[in-house]
Amino acid sequence: MKKIISFVAACMIAVSASDALAMADTAECACVINPVTNEVVFEKEMNKKHAMASTTKIMTAVIALENCGEDEVVTVSANAANQEGSSAYISAGNQMYMGDVLNGLMLNSGNDAAIAIAEHVAGNVEAFADMMNKKAAELGAVNTHFVNPSGLDDPQHYTTASDMALIAKYAMGMSKFREIVSTSTSQVKPINSEETLYFTNHNKLLHLYDGATGIKTGFTKSTGRCLVSSAKRDGMEFIAVTLNDPNDWKDHADLLDYAFSQYEPKRAVNASDSIKQMNVGGGVYNMTAANEFVLPVRKGENSPITVISHISENLRAPLNKGEKVGYLEIQYKGKEVGKVDVISEEEIALEGEIIIKENFFSVLLRCLKKILL
Repeated sequence: MKKIISFVAACMIAVSASDALAMADTAECACVINPVTNEVVFEKEMNKKHAMASTTKIMTAVIALENCGEDEVVTVSANAANQEGSSAYISAGNQMYMGDVLNGLMLNSGNDAAIAIAEHVAGNVEAFADMMNKKAAELGAVNTHFVNPSGLDDPQHYTTASDMALIAKYAMGMSKFREIVSTSTSQVKPINSEETLYFTNHNKLLHLYDGATGIKTGFTKSTGRCLVSSAKRDGMEFIAVTLNDPNDWKDHADLLDYAFSQYEPKRAVNASDSIKQMNVGGGVYNMTAANEFVLPVRKGENSPITVISHISENLRAPLNKGEKVGYLEIQYKGKEVGKVDVISEEEIALEGEIIIKENFFSVLLRCLKKILL
């Protein structure tokens, strides 16, 4: 296995609380959270309003993913193509799939991609910014206000480290977003052009920090360097935010190291755990957990983790293998911190029915018949 070396040191060394404070001295605002419980691991002026540059694009991507399909075709306007600042180098008249434009947005930090998305989703920048602000309010990011989808400077365009952590947590709950921000490079072609566009992720932590999973850089001269990062180890993931931090790569490595040193993983549910045996369709069948759930808990804390099963007592056949039949509610300190689907371990037919499972040759024969017909 390739060994990834931490940006701070070849060996991962636990960082003390006092060291963490010292190492964040260059940041004007900072915040590290445990996204499962929303617990603040570290903070420095985390509720101070500050511009956020291109970390704005986290919310831009959220709005796009919630309102568009990845295969929707985006036509790039001259207005979008001619934006100042960082660029995905898309051209006026290009027709591109939304998924490809999002790669240009989040990897290259393209302001052109941001405007193209805004115009496609809402018709214009102002209407799109309204959607961004509405979403921020829904997430509890009450000290955030967006004016544009790119992050270019404006007195009314601001957030806080705390709010940005909440927005990032929500975004990382979206599988496509998580996939994009963990991608190092991408090559795409507009639908109506032979041109190849090459996108490279500006987030150096993906290569420099053990377990890095995302998410977005930002910079303007007046705002300074901004960074939202995430990393996962032993099933535990943390999100770090700094605003106006000239030493952000090192600070994020140190702050994430500190978070991992202060917490330990508590496994509430294992994937494929047998949750309940139930009488269905005349037989007894296992209902199992669809995936694992790991809770980062501060070392030394002994608060119980409670798992509450929500499964209907009146399940009826037929059920497909992997079909959801209920869920597990995970509680910590009396609050819900997550859910895990409960699924049928196998296919369950109606009583008296026989399930015929196709083998490779029968599937191949069926496909050949379709082709020949």
